[in-house]
Amino acid sequence: METKGKTKFLSVWHNVKYSWALKPKTSFSRNSPVLLLGKCYHFKAEEDEGQTEACREASDEEGVMGNVEDFRRDFGSRIWLTYREEFPPLPGSSLTSDCGWGCMLRAGQMMLAQALLLHFLGRDWTWSGAMSLQPLDTETWTTSAAKRLVASLESSLQASPGPSDPVVSQRQVAGSGEEAGVHTDGGFHRTLVSWFGDSPSAQFGLHSMVRLGLAMGKRAGEWYGPAVVAHILKKAVEEARDPCLAGISSYVSQDCTVYSADVIDSHKAPASAAAERPDVTSSSHNSQPASASPDSRAVIILVPVRLGGEKTNPDYFNLAKSFLSLDYCIGIIGGKPKQACYFVGFQDDSLIYMDPHYCQSFVDVSTSDFPLQSFHCPSPKKMPFTKMDPSCTFGFYSRSAQDFERIKHELTELLQPSAKEKYPAFIFVQGHGRDYDLSASLSPEKREWPFIRDPRRSGSTVGDFVLL
Repeated sequence: METKGKTKFLSVWHNVKYSWALKPKTSFSRNSPVLLLGKCYHFKAEEDEGQTEACREASDEEGVMGNVEDFRRDFGSRIWLTYREEFPPLPGSSLTSDCGWGCMLRAGQMMLAQALLLHFLGRDWTWSGAMSLQPLDTETWTTSAAKRLVASLESSLQASPGPSDPVVSQRQVAGSGEEAGVHTDGGFHRTLVSWFGDSPSAQFGLHSMVRLGLAMGKRAGEWYGPAVVAHILKKAVEEARDPCLAGISSYVSQDCTVYSADVIDSHKAPASAAAERPDVTSSSHNSQPASASPDSRAVIILVPVRLGGEKTNPDYFNLAKSFLSLDYCIGIIGGKPKQACYFVGFQDDSLIYMDPHYCQSFVDVSTSDFPLQSFHCPSPKKMPFTKMDPSCTFGFYSRSAQDFERIKHELTELLQPSAKEKYPAFIFVQGHGRDYDLSASLSPEKREWPFIRDPRRSGSTVGDFVLL
């Protein structure tokens, strides 16, 4: 009984702590372009002529959009994955919520979801329900949360928690009401979202991420850094069971170095996978096939970096802007110190991000008509570049080996050090990583999980990096 009361109290506390963390609406300037994962938007009135030089430089003519509604539709179509509660216990623990510790895993899930959207539906795809999303109104939610808090605390004090949890039931009723009348695209979009459900069977769900983390000494409830999450994502893609995912793989750079031959090898599909791959051109929105040919795979390229010491070096701000202006960029997982988020764009000197620090109820994605609203974010947030934690992971999507050659050329140009920057954030090198004998002296576990720290080594850690 005491354990149930404690669990109940923690659930209520998480609900208040994270649901109340809703700030007023994010402000955007009408005088500056907004970049969102390679697409440029301008919020000037339609009768205003001209566009800023920054917008022209950031995107070609086809990428320039003209109104707020297009941005809202695009942002609302990105997959939003947040804290959840009341899901089945996570592997190796009795935890049924990731509130307070799972934000980096959620940010990584969102990056992977964007890569899959690009792969299967294309960058121009938008969800038909994006414009029907209800804003997360501060006053409304804090008032209702306060009522739920009082009711739940009274129930806990009476030691009578039961299945009719007011925190869950009222929120689910509200969600069901919001879903009513919303036409969804159904089909593949819903399938993609279900891969990220909070259940042991979901291929990219939190349970799978935690299970993979256990192999490198990370347990549910502990902090996961962006580099560790990059390796977990890679492993999750490798182990994906759905035949539709046979046409996609993942690559993680080594020591801020992308080895071109390793990426090219990742583009090559195993013979068995090529033979079993189904037809996944399931959306009319996708103007390109899911991969270039049956014997080729797309590759998600993940590059963990550190952009400074204790704080991000301002010299790298423009580089991050350049990356987020590319249509094959799938975003950045990082955030503030010990508070992760998923960066998807920018305006002027502020990053635009999707915030996982919002506690929602468990959704059973095994049902054919599960509600989609809670997997899409109605409210973008902004954060100054100066608050960005230097430890982060860049993500890129390469559709084919030929596509990678173009990406490598473009990124190499952007990575050229300026007069201020002494070192590039990362580099491309010809050949395989094994050609440089980087892992000859490493144990098998260290090769698989290069960020496992050797307890015999001295030094302090910052994020996922060891400072000696």
